[in-house]
Amino acid sequence: MMTFIKNIGRFLWRIWFYLLVLIPILLFFPFLLIFSTSEKLYPQFFWVARNLWARPILFGMGFFPKFKREEEIVKGKSYMLISNHTSMTDIMLMLVASKNPFVFVGKKELSKLPVFGFFYKRTCILVDRGSARSRKAVYDSAQKRLSQGMSICIFPEGGVPEEEIVLDKFKDGAFRLAIEHQIPVVPITFADNKKLFPYEFFKGSPGRMRVTIHPFLSTEGKAVADKKEMSKTAHEIILSELTAYGIS
Repeated sequence: MMTFIKNIGRFLWRIWFYLLVLIPILLFFPFLLIFSTSEKLYPQFFWVARNLWARPILFGMGFFPKFKREEEIVKGKSYMLISNHTSMTDIMLMLVASKNPFVFVGKKELSKLPVFGFFYKRTCILVDRGSARSRKAVYDSAQKRLSQGMSICIFPEGGVPEEEIVLDKFKDGAFRLAIEHQIPVVPITFADNKKLFPYEFFKGSPGRMRVTIHPFLSTEGKAVADKKEMSKTAHEIILSELTAYGIS
C-alpha cells in the first residue's frame, strides 16, 4: 500500500514538472516568439529562459542548486561549457549556472516535443547523431555563434549514458571548437541530477543539486591535434569530482 501511495505521489510530481515546463512558455509566448526570430535578440531570449523558465522549474520541483565555483565566468566572454549528462534537469541547471548567454547543441529528437520543441529548434543547434552531414552542419553553426560572441554548451558524452555508467567517454567536437576559437573550456559537474530526477518515471525526489564549476581549461597555444588530450583531462576532472561526491 505504501509503495502504491509513493508511486501516486511521484506520478503527480512528474506531471507537475511537465506543467512547470509548459506554463512559463505559454505565459511568455509572445516575448519568446519575438526574441527567437533573430540571432541578435537571442540574449533577451536567454534571459527569459534562464530567469523565468529554468529557475521556476527547479525551485517549483523542490530542487535547490548549490554552486561551488572554483573559477568565475566573466561577463561578455565566450566559453565552451561542458558537463556530465544524466537528467532532463541538466538543461535548466546549466541555464542557471551561467549568466553569459550560450547556445545548446542538442539532439534533434527534442524538437518534436509539443510547445517546448517549437522554441528548442528555433534557438538551439540541432544534431542528428546518425548523420555525418548533420554533424558537419552543427560544427558550422557552432562556429557562427562563437564568432558572434556567444558561448556554446555541449554535453560531450553525446547523450545520456546507460544507468550503470557513471561517466561515458567524451567525444572530441566541443574541444576542437574551443581550440579553433581559442576559448576556455569550462568543465562542470552535476552531482545529484541523476539521483533526484532520473529518467525512470517513478524515481526521484526534491533535494539539493550540487554543482562544481571547475577551473577552466585554457586553449591558448593549443592545436586541433590536442583535442583528445583536452577531452581526456576534462573527463578525468569531472569523474574525479563525481567520485569525491561518492558517486560510482
